[in-house]
Amino acid sequence: MPETTTDTKNTQDTEYLLRQGDFRLRVAPWGASVRGMWWEDEEEHYDCQDIITAYSGADGSIGSQGEVLMPFPSRIPHGQYTFQGQTHQLAVSDDFRPHAMHGFLRGVFWEMTHRSPAEITFSVVVKESDFPGYPFALRVSVTYRLNERGLVCDFQAENAGTTDAPFGAGFHPYFTVGSSLIDSDLLTVPFERQQIGGETTLVAGTKHDFLTTRAVGSLAANAVYTSPRRDSNGRARVRLNAPDQSRCVTVWMDETFDYVVLYSGDTQPDSLRRRALAIEPWTCAPNAFNYPERGLTVLKPGQTLSGSWGVYSSRALSLRVR
Repeated sequence: MPETTTDTKNTQDTEYLLRQGDFRLRVAPWGASVRGMWWEDEEEHYDCQDIITAYSGADGSIGSQGEVLMPFPSRIPHGQYTFQGQTHQLAVSDDFRPHAMHGFLRGVFWEMTHRSPAEITFSVVVKESDFPGYPFALRVSVTYRLNERGLVCDFQAENAGTTDAPFGAGFHPYFTVGSSLIDSDLLTVPFERQQIGGETTLVAGTKHDFLTTRAVGSLAANAVYTSPRRDSNGRARVRLNAPDQSRCVTVWMDETFDYVVLYSGDTQPDSLRRRALAIEPWTCAPNAFNYPERGLTVLKPGQTLSGSWGVYSSRALSLRVR
């Protein structure tokens, strides 16, 4: 696979390949998106195992694969929100309902500001007049880097304007441990509560309870979790294991991320439906622009929010052909 793939007629299809040991990561400046992560054998046949579901070209994405969700994740009903006493109207961007969805930075070209064989940084500047309904200025960067254990993603968002700015961040990768469907995969989610509408309720004893490892089963997951159990380093870790324990993916989030969304893709085309599990680190809950108590960050002029999440991946020695 080439180090860089560029369609000069369509900047949405520019892609870069990062390498570290057997790990490979394909990313794109269009939306600063992740377009696949996998293990790759260095032998002649280049056998592979996917970790994050892969696609190529902007038109190949379905179900928000690998997107960066800024300056808000999820939906804002009818694109309307009130911030510090003023009502704003965002562009409606949901294909199925009249809502603003997953921010707007997933649909712009980010500048590549740093690149090495195993690391890349994309940056974008938002001016007050760039997007209807968001009269705020931002400087945002996302860095992806591979190490010997997997992937680390760092983001930073700075208020580059003169007034307070509402902000939230999310990421939307889909993970696989090689099963044809996720039903028999083993899932651990150390988050004690779930957000349902305006309420948070305990997950213990509900169908969304994965505090103790168990199979995904037939659950049609599209759930927002909060109240994470963190380790001594402040990280929360969601784990997906193959039924025979031959492969494992661990998604970790630092203290910037108080929410995680699990989505099984049941509403997506068959090529994605239940074939991978979206494990999405979010800094806030859905519609936090209207309900700031749900984790909204209010950036003061010159203030910066930064955070990190990442992926550890282990596997058996046997590889399947991609």
